[in-house]
Amino acid sequence: MWLGDTVNKLYNIHTVWLMLVLLTLITYGLSFIDANGTAIMMILMVVAFAKGVMIIRDYMELKGVSLLWKLIMYGWLSIVCLAIVVAYLLV
Repeated sequence: MWLGDTVNKLYNIHTVWLMLVLLTLITYGLSFIDANGTAIMMILMVVAFAKGVMIIRDYMELKGVSLLWKLIMYGWLSIVCLAIVVAYLLV
């Protein structure tokens, strides 16, 4: 039980903010890598999805809401990310 208490103490809004900042810096750093555009785009979409999940869950405080709200919010996030990937691959 001690490990769970420690994780709960470390996982707060400040930790989430720090993770969002670090993920933003990672995406900024990826702009300097001369690599395949599709691979970079997929990494960026995974990072964007992870950031979206953290924002929905922690900043919008939808952690303990009903299943319907979770389906709406995470479904919207998934559709937007998927639409960006499809649009990129088609162009």
